[in-house]
Amino acid sequence: MTTDRTPVEISWFGALCDDDYEFLGAPDPALAASWPHCSDIVTAADRNGFDNVLLPSGYTLGIDSTAFAAAIATHTHDINLLLAVRMGEMWLPQLARQLASIDQFAGGRLTINIISSDIPGEALESEPRYQRTLEWMQVLRILLDGQPVDFHGEFVNLTLDPPRARTVDGRCPPFYFGGFSEAAKEVAAQEADVFLTWPDTVASVGETVAEMNARAERHGRSLITGLRTHVIVRETEAEALAAAEKLVSRLDDSIGAEIRARSLDSASAGVQRQAALRESASDDGFAEANLWTGIGRARSGAGAAIVGDPDQVLAKLEAYRAVGVEAFVLSGYTHRAECDLFAEHVLPRIDHAPLKPRWTRS
Repeated sequence: MTTDRTPVEISWFGALCDDDYEFLGAPDPALAASWPHCSDIVTAADRNGFDNVLLPSGYTLGIDSTAFAAAIATHTHDINLLLAVRMGEMWLPQLARQLASIDQFAGGRLTINIISSDIPGEALESEPRYQRTLEWMQVLRILLDGQPVDFHGEFVNLTLDPPRARTVDGRCPPFYFGGFSEAAKEVAAQEADVFLTWPDTVASVGETVAEMNARAERHGRSLITGLRTHVIVRETEAEALAAAEKLVSRLDDSIGAEIRARSLDSASAGVQRQAALRESASDDGFAEANLWTGIGRARSGAGAAIVGDPDQVLAKLEAYRAVGVEAFVLSGYTHRAECDLFAEHVLPRIDHAPLKPRWTRS
């Protein structure tokens, strides 16, 4: 176990958005998002000692993340709940009240993944959409800090006292946020606590960490960088490679393209970067050692996996850690099985703990 640095946060993935497969592109009704299936994944991650779990949000696919978070809060004990919330989708004061209530149900274990994609049925240009996201983050933080709001912006015009419902510690939970456009990066620099980036080469991730740190510093803030990636770990490298090949063995490229197009953020700058990474990979799909892009053939978001034996996977995580990554949001197919495999082979060898973001509003 590494002990010479600040512990990193290791999170798992709740698959609420119908993103669980034994074979990519071949849906299995038993793996579709549902309370039994997703609660099994999350409670397993809790038992296995993960620090946090991402509860993704979608409209077309899956089940509602906010309702799920409220329910699973009473079925988990130690794991934090990283609830994805789309900015603009719900009236702000009511959203603050819901989030504070869920944090109470969870005993203070709520964290918030801010999503800036279009609201279902709406198409808004990128820059105004991120302006709306910025205003919503600012006002949501004020309300969850238990402070009155007197805010008059382009998208929020609100003078209101906070709801009586408060988070357990009376403060806004940490905001996790990702995006690669200029507007998205500036929103993160100004208001996020954790900037989430998608899988890329170690050198490229290091450049992102440095860029985001510099942006945050210009706003008088500090920022934690997290990496959202898949993982395939087996006892031997050959077994891991075989598992990766099996995962895409039934994938038709036309079906993969259809899956990628379903997401509300399928044309975002981040998705385009994942496509470029996939196109730069070698014929076997590896962009660099142990970074396999095959998953991106059937996924619009994070499109690569760390693949290898336990030593290789640990070394890859440590390489990202060495360039400044302080949190990992991991997943693997199937999510329940890979949760157990990672917990058995890698998690005990990492010094990890829930994040404590360093920035607070003065």
